[in-house]
Amino acid sequence: MTTFSVPNVQQRIAQGMIAWEADDYDGALEVFQEVLQDHPDFADVHNRMGLCLAMLGRHVEALAAFREAIRLAPTYAEAHLNRGIVLTELGRHEEAQAAFNESSRLDTRDGTAFPSHVGNQIAVTHAKLGDLYLVADRPALAAEQYRAALEVRPRFLDVRTKLAEALMEMGEAEAALGELRSVLAANPEFTGARLRLGVVLHRLGQTEEAVEAWTRCAAEDPKDLRPAAYLVSVGARAPGGI
Repeated sequence: MTTFSVPNVQQRIAQGMIAWEADDYDGALEVFQEVLQDHPDFADVHNRMGLCLAMLGRHVEALAAFREAIRLAPTYAEAHLNRGIVLTELGRHEEAQAAFNESSRLDTRDGTAFPSHVGNQIAVTHAKLGDLYLVADRPALAAEQYRAALEVRPRFLDVRTKLAEALMEMGEAEAALGELRSVLAANPEFTGARLRLGVVLHRLGQTEEAVEAWTRCAAEDPKDLRPAAYLVSVGARAPGGI
């Protein structure tokens, strides 16, 4: 059974970031949109897509991207901040202030060991290095970096999900299961984490629970073909399937 195509995904995201850093916002946007076609649950990619759209002057679409990032990861402080900046550009100052206040609240709720923006940057830098290690097929080193990021910002759910992916690559399914359950406890609507949970459960021989997880994913997002594919692989059917 196919599990995560992590290196290919992370390579595409890295290509998008290279385009972004070269001020090629159209190119970066195209890459991020392609990634989201297969992985619509990546909150950080929605956030990055929103940044590209904002730089291209497509503010309404940027707001939609930031909203989706926040829906997937409600504690994503950076997405709240970016949303506030775009709202300011649109003259929606009361909404912008509310977004800035939420970003500030989320920034400090993990503790005051670091100033808000510094703590975020430390966590993001560790996570990016972890991504590079995954691309290089070094999941153990990737896991170290993700754990370092989570020490600073334990509520960064995307990073915790990536840690689970690294653990899966290392063959540590039980540890990956714990991380994914933690993510879903914080955000039950994180469909991508639930999809991965099913993969881990199936690998651990808990196929009935895996089917329950994938069935819920299929019901929550009928357009996502991945849950149906996983269900078929174990002889089950998606809701409404033939």
